[in-house]
Amino acid sequence: MSDRKNVFAFYDIHVEIEGKEVVKGVTLEIKPGEKHAIMGPNGSGKSSLANALAGHPNYRITSGQAYLAGKNLLELDATERARAGLFLAFQYPLAIPGVTVANFLRTAIKASGGDEERLKNFRKELLEKFKLLDIDHSFAARYLNDGFSGGEKKRIEILQMAMLKPLVAILDETDSGLDIDALKIVSHGINTFAHKDGGVLLVTHYQRILNYVKPDRIHVMMDGRIVRSGGPELALQLEEQGYDWLKIEPAGVGGR
Repeated sequence: MSDRKNVFAFYDIHVEIEGKEVVKGVTLEIKPGEKHAIMGPNGSGKSSLANALAGHPNYRITSGQAYLAGKNLLELDATERARAGLFLAFQYPLAIPGVTVANFLRTAIKASGGDEERLKNFRKELLEKFKLLDIDHSFAARYLNDGFSGGEKKRIEILQMAMLKPLVAILDETDSGLDIDALKIVSHGINTFAHKDGGVLLVTHYQRILNYVKPDRIHVMMDGRIVRSGGPELALQLEEQGYDWLKIEPAGVGGR
């Protein structure tokens, strides 16, 4: 077993929703700076795995182990997991009327242990990240995701990731609903984050985002299990042949 202090790792994770098992023993390790992608058809358990690891109460981890920077995630609630350095970008980001983007981020940074010096330079850092993600400065004063387009919501999710600087970011179908220009910008933000030694677990249906976010490893999930792992070439094979050619059988350890 790898050094848990240096990886985001989970072993033989099983997840239930309303008594139905939807994740059936998934194992994966992500080292700092690595980008991993989980692909698979609808209903394969990808988003259920992401939500369960982040601590969503509707997704119950019934067995397995999960560690981040030496901490046992399964002993922590969702808020404590976020404070430990785990970030989840939602497939459908929620609007929070009455809370501006700037105030939300400032509060989140403070809650995650941001020091006074960082809070003092908050506005400067925020404007730098706006430029990186091609977000107009006026969004700082707008209510979070209230009236935002799908592409704007996804950019704000990546903005949150860039500002919070988690140890690991789980991105659940961040490419969903993005046009090609927004996709390139969001991908640039993801790549910049990963370059800073953050780990990324990208959940996606499609190969197209992987043209811009080059994963170190790709894992195919079907019927709640990882059935195949490989390098970037696996995504191209899936694009050409779909998922039918894969057998429904566990691939063992989904890491290296």
